[in-house]
Amino acid sequence: MHTETIEYLEGDTTLEGFIAYDSSLHGKIPLVLIFHAWSGRNAFVCEKAKEIALHGYAAFAVDMYGKGVLGKNQEENAALMKPFIEDRTHLTRRAIAGLSAAEGLEMVDHERIAAMGYCFGGMCALDLARSGADIKGAISLHGLLNAPEKPGANKIYSKILVLHGHCDPMVPPEQMSAFKKEMEHAEIDWQLHTFGRAMHAFTNPAANDPEAGTVYDELSNRRSDNLVELFLKETIG
Repeated sequence: MHTETIEYLEGDTTLEGFIAYDSSLHGKIPLVLIFHAWSGRNAFVCEKAKEIALHGYAAFAVDMYGKGVLGKNQEENAALMKPFIEDRTHLTRRAIAGLSAAEGLEMVDHERIAAMGYCFGGMCALDLARSGADIKGAISLHGLLNAPEKPGANKIYSKILVLHGHCDPMVPPEQMSAFKKEMEHAEIDWQLHTFGRAMHAFTNPAANDPEAGTVYDELSNRRSDNLVELFLKETIG
């Protein structure tokens, strides 16, 4: 397994992505972008990149905040995420910068690209698809589903997979209903899988805060891994 960090720019901001892939593979490799949760490009998302790479993909953990920028607690995490939640155009630019950086890597197959993300990263993956980016699939894992207040006129070209915890307090029923209407209006191939009794952050073994609604769920995590694997095989091979 080859891993390394990759510096790239978005405007004046220096960012640092993380790439993992099997260097013994020959030819171009399908690319999976992985967007981090609200704390930044931390060890969790890098480990996820390594897991995805085991299936024959080039897995690129995108940096949305800046090189070395990580939140240390909920307050810092919220402060880091806030500018992107409030300015979804800014979020999209930063996500596209990650896509462009990964596309510049010589081993990447530009015709087979998918994006996925956790929590805040789920919104990033969906907004990349909403931007009209040339990707084959976008996956949100316990992600934020609300569309930008001023949606662009871009057509969504990718398939969509949403993996959601039924008891996730971050996604109220009205947000879920609006998302379904958005997907139907877009007339695309989309899926929504809801895991009963699962809360927010169900894929993260470190999540254990029932009052905040963030709790790891082993069964839902395992099921989501299987669904992600099937979706990636279907969309990018």
